[in-house]
Amino acid sequence: MDNYNIVLEILKKTKEEIENMKPVNIMVIGKTGVGKSTLVNNVFREKLAETGIGRPITKHLRKITKEGVPINIYDTKGLELNNEVQAGVKDEIIEKIEQSYKEGEDEHIHIVWYCINTTSSRIEDMEIQMIEEFSKKIPVIVVLTQSIGKKGEDMYNYIDSMNLNIKGIQNVMAEPYEISEDIIIPSSGLKELIEKTYEVIPEAARRAFNNAQQVDIEKKASAARNWAMGYVATTFSVGFTPIPFSDATVLVPLQVTMLAHITSIFGISIDKAMITSIVASIGGTGGATFLGRYIVSNLLKLIPGVGTIMGGVISGSTASILTTALAMSYIEVLTFIAKNEREGRKTGFEDIEKMMKEKYEEELKNK
Repeated sequence: MDNYNIVLEILKKTKEEIENMKPVNIMVIGKTGVGKSTLVNNVFREKLAETGIGRPITKHLRKITKEGVPINIYDTKGLELNNEVQAGVKDEIIEKIEQSYKEGEDEHIHIVWYCINTTSSRIEDMEIQMIEEFSKKIPVIVVLTQSIGKKGEDMYNYIDSMNLNIKGIQNVMAEPYEISEDIIIPSSGLKELIEKTYEVIPEAARRAFNNAQQVDIEKKASAARNWAMGYVATTFSVGFTPIPFSDATVLVPLQVTMLAHITSIFGISIDKAMITSIVASIGGTGGATFLGRYIVSNLLKLIPGVGTIMGGVISGSTASILTTALAMSYIEVLTFIAKNEREGRKTGFEDIEKMMKEKYEEELKNK
């Protein structure tokens, strides 16, 4: 299995992993101008509100999707219109929520983000009624957008004092706010919104949500590390063969599957050239396998009379060590790429290749 085939296999399996994720479905409700699009674009990768396909599903609801991103965003319009229209919008939303539970698990609406702009310093009775109605059907988090200083605190305290049946209130500044050339208020609250949402949505939708969000990169890295450590145990048994590491075709697919799963957790825009740089930096996963065979053969020479079982233990341990190093260094590199992508910075292939090689060697030294 050469590097080229490994690269294609990683890309293929990554695509399959993402396609097999149960999508997370979020309804974003609020008046026009409250900052729903800004919120969505800053929380989720791929600038969904700009680049996703918006398909009308009712008069006042549209569904935003994008291939390769396992999330469906339901966006509303018309809440700022007269009472009759507002009542119609509310009925459409409730009907869609109820309908989603009849259409199968993939269509369930998992949570509502009800957005209120704190700069308005007020919340209408109609909105309170909507929040109360929706919260009877589905978890609701009230998102206070453009939340700056005392106005944000006052709005939070006011809504909190109502004791609504909601899952949380979150003050958010979705992107930096420039007051003057010298004073810029940084973005805030997005990571907390991610955490509150993650705790509320069903476990089956969490993997897709983590893939789609771009705010908390460490949450992606942590999920990848936890998963990888469980997966690495599988490679231990590969060492129990009559000739240690005699069958590279057994270990390499395991490592490829592992890398693909980790890539799917991060959900970054990764292509053949980028994967090729990463794989080439350590001689490919096949190279790691051959390195393991070399280490084992030399260890066996140092132990007189070693039996097949002991040889299996040594080669199994080596397989685990090498696969762990591969996983952890790969996660470090994807974390670096994801942070650059979130900040709109390009990552050079030379930087990736150098970082992967250094991290891999560092992981091996620490084992």
